[in-house]
Formats: sequence, C-alpha cells, structure tokens
Amino acid sequence: MLAVALRTFHIAVVTLCACTTLIACEKQEQRQAAAPQAPATKPAPPTPIQEKKQELGGTTWDPQWDQIVEQALPPEMLSTRVPRDVRRFCPRFYEMAEADKRAFWAYFFQALAGAEAGLDPKTRVRHTEPEVAKRDPVTGIAVRSEGLLQLAYQDQERYNCDFDWQADRTLKPNDPAKTILQPKNNLTCGIKILANQIIVQHKPLLAQSGYWSTLRPGGDSYRVFAKQMTNPPTPCGLDAKLSAHHHAARTSSTR
Repeated sequence: MLAVALRTFHIAVVTLCACTTLIACEKQEQRQAAAPQAPATKPAPPTPIQEKKQELGGTTWDPQWDQIVEQALPPEMLSTRVPRDVRRFCPRFYEMAEADKRAFWAYFFQALAGAEAGLDPKTRVRHTEPEVAKRDPVTGIAVRSEGLLQLAYQDQERYNCDFDWQADRTLKPNDPAKTILQPKNNLTCGIKILANQIIVQHKPLLAQSGYWSTLRPGGDSYRVFAKQMTNPPTPCGLDAKLSAHHHAARTSSTR
C-alpha cells in the first residue's frame, strides 16, 4: 500500500510540474504575442550635404537617427492620407512597401536637418524677423530655434514634445545634454509637428503656412532643402538628374 501511495504521489507531483510549466509557457507566449513588434526598417541614403561632410569632415548624420525617425512614425504617415505633393520627391510613395516609406521619411528628415541645422544637433539660432522674434511662453525669453530641426521650447506645449525647460535652464546653451538638443527628442517632436500639419490639418507637405520656412517654396532655405531631396531611396523612382533640373527650373522661376 505504501508503494502504491508513493507512486500516486510521484505521478501527482510530475503532473503538477508539467501543468505549471505548461501554464508558464502559455503565459510567455501570450506576452510575446502581445508585445509590439519593431517595424521593418531600412537605412536611408545620404543627402548631398551628408556626402560633402563625410568627404570634408565635420558633423554628419548618425545612422541611428534613421532608426529614431522610422520607429516614431505614426501609421497615418505611411498611408494614403499623406498629401499628394509627396510625389514631388518620391513619385512612387503610395506604391512602396512600408519599410521603404519609412526610409523615405528618414531621408526627408535628414534633408530637413541638413537645410535647417547643417546636420549639427547643437545648432541654436535667435531670429530677428518680426514674425518669429517673439517671446517663448515656456522660457519667458525670446524664441530660439534649436537642434537638428530648429525647434523651440513652446513646442513642448503645442505638440507634447519631450523638452524640459526647467532641467535645461541650468545647463550651458549648447550643452548636448539639453533635452531640446538631444536628437531623439528633437526628431520625434519634428515628426509630431509634420503629422499635425499634413494629417490633422490636411495641409500639403509644402505649405506657405507650414512650421518650417524651409518647406515653403520660393525662399532661399527651400532651395537648400530641395537640393538635399535629390537622392531619396531608390524605390521612390526619382531620377536624380531630372529632379535636380526640375528644382533648378522651379526655383529660378520664383526669383
């Protein structure tokens, strides 16, 4: 009887362990299934200013910044809700695979950072033009454009950006530790600003009322940006020579 009881106890213990292991495995599988999968990404090609800086030396675009942009994009910026003038720089945008669309936007923001800040994340500018020389309600002082995309602390409130003026005010103006100068914070904020313009407000990519003067056709800064947009990812189907000719003709006609 004792032997039978021991065998029964042993079987019960083995069964309990097996059940416990099975439940643990099922829970692990459920957690893995529920965990968000990282989107497929591709490296963006270099802009002309990036190639020049690589040749001559100086601050260059970090490939990790491509990953920041590509992983922060909202689904709407990969959809048909993107305004039609995106085809000026990427004719096949709507037909491309999602990973190629992400690479295009990474290239786009690289070009924007090239035109705005020369790819230097520590760039700071105080504008004197009346339309932009205003007081920043967050800092209480004149607005300064800072970082890769030349953003301001007031964007913290407008677009829910990860800037912390209270922490940054104790640091030196060009300290890379400042939240507004950190590439991840600056780039993800820029994505929110652009998404608000083209998705929420339904404005074109190139709009005279857009956030960046760089994206307003006709100005000098736009011409700088347009030159940077001549080498987008190959799936875009843009002929670089034709693109350069197109932008040269367009900008000369606006002078």
